[in-house]
Amino acid sequence: MIQSMTGFGKAIKQLPNKKITVEIKSLNSKSLDLNARLPSAYREKELQIRNLLSSSLERGKVDFNLYIELSGEETSSQVNAAVVEEYIKQLSLIVNGDRTELLKMAIRMPDALKTEREEIDEEEFKQITTAIEEALKEINTYRSDEGEILKNDFKMRIQNIADLLEKVIAMDPERIQGVKERLRKAVSDLKEQVDENRFEQELIYYLEKYDITEEKVRLDNHLKYFTEALNSSDSNGKKLGFISQEIGREINTIGSKSNFAAMQQLVVQMKDELEKIKEQLLNVL
Repeated sequence: MIQSMTGFGKAIKQLPNKKITVEIKSLNSKSLDLNARLPSAYREKELQIRNLLSSSLERGKVDFNLYIELSGEETSSQVNAAVVEEYIKQLSLIVNGDRTELLKMAIRMPDALKTEREEIDEEEFKQITTAIEEALKEINTYRSDEGEILKNDFKMRIQNIADLLEKVIAMDPERIQGVKERLRKAVSDLKEQVDENRFEQELIYYLEKYDITEEKVRLDNHLKYFTEALNSSDSNGKKLGFISQEIGREINTIGSKSNFAAMQQLVVQMKDELEKIKEQLLNVL
């Protein structure tokens, strides 16, 4: 079944001293365009995370966010006591003030706080990986649900084109008869005697020129092929896009050959349905 490239997934893991939140959002794109935002402590795991995301999402403009919220019991920053004491000592030589006021100034000075680089806890990273997998499951469910909506829309529009094609086929004999009558009238308006054999040859030439039998057959085959691809087990938006181009080619040829106003109106309706299909195909995985 087809899948949409639009989706959203979120997962939260609560650890004793941390809260892990994973968010994944995707939109349509010709290829996989992955933007990953994660804490600096986990940069060395970025490639591993990207591989996990790309193996599941395949295509789309994907925004990945990993948030790590520390509880009050743990912090990655510590007061650099020696530096702060030195600042207080120097400030006391410049201004008069009690120790509390000098401390307020010193703590704002450069290097008053030191941030120690955290080592990655592998057990914690397993929890992060689990959260990513849960978010991926959610976004893929979202994509499948959106894909089902698109599939129903495609089926409706392909059927609309097929119904319009049936009207074209039913109208074709009337169109051909009209072509014959116009040619005969054009000849009679010349008020000249013509060779019937030559006229028949010319008539056959023009009828072949305006004949749309092959286009009708190919269009019908393309519509059936589109439906088969739509019902296949995999989701292949590019393949459906190629088939839609072939459908458009046959519709355009029928329109250019028809030379019949009523049929051209049907062709315009078919083009309108096809354009709506093409617009939606941009969002199919």
